Amino acid sequence: MTIITTTPPRDTVTADAREAGGREADAGFGTAAATDLIPLFVWLSPAYPVGAFAYSHGLEWAVETGDIRTAAGLEGWLDDLLRCGGPFTDAVLLAHAWRAVQAGDNGAFAEVAELASAFAPSRERQMETLNQGDAFLAATRIAWPSPGFERLAEAWDGRLAYPVAVGAAAALHALPLAATLAAFLTAVAANLVSAAVRLVPLGQTDGNRALAGCAATLRAVAAEAPHVDLDALGGAALRSDIASMRHETQYTRLFRS
Repeated sequence: MTIITTTPPRDTVTADAREAGGREADAGFGTAAATDLIPLFVWLSPAYPVGAFAYSHGLEWAVETGDIRTAAGLEGWLDDLLRCGGPFTDAVLLAHAWRAVQAGDNGAFAEVAELASAFAPSRERQMETLNQGDAFLAATRIAWPSPGFERLAEAWDGRLAYPVAVGAAAALHALPLAATLAAFLTAVAANLVSAAVRLVPLGQTDGNRALAGCAATLRAVAAEAPHVDLDALGGAALRSDIASMRHETQYTRLFRS
């Protein structure tokens, strides 16, 4: 995707984020000051007010039609999503948003923000990512303020998709990209497991086993996502995309997506 923009001076998004990001890079991942990950633990916990509990990412339709009946079926579904579906593309978008904000590149940030909004394959998926992005920004700007949040609006005056909002906030607070990606993907997978525990239904033990079974995939995707160009972005979890479309007319629904 190509967006023609006139890029303002590189320090217009956030000079403080770039400076903090440089300190983080110089210090290394193991330095305590650079790896204060408490914001990530808070932002991506089930208690953070983004409404994640209300969305199933199409999983509710997959359970209704029998695609997911067991813990093994859930684990396979999650693995496909993480490698080829929405969570993978979200991880790539998050990485690009993080880098754009850290570099103070308004043009790059606007490009990833626009692409993230347009990339959702269904109305419900777009609602899910934009509503969660709105809620995340509203809560974070109040509880975890940074001057950079005001400057983000200068780069992009539209709504921010959830992964873009998380990536931007992480860069503003000098949180390492690798840790942010791992935490974000784990939170997404955990939310889907929580939905499946209620829908299939599964026991908590089976849900935890399914999440543990995805650990290697979570690590692999978190490592791969930063190296994917936006021009190469795509997905192949077609059954999940169809599920999100069919869910719009599902007769009985507990979730909004």
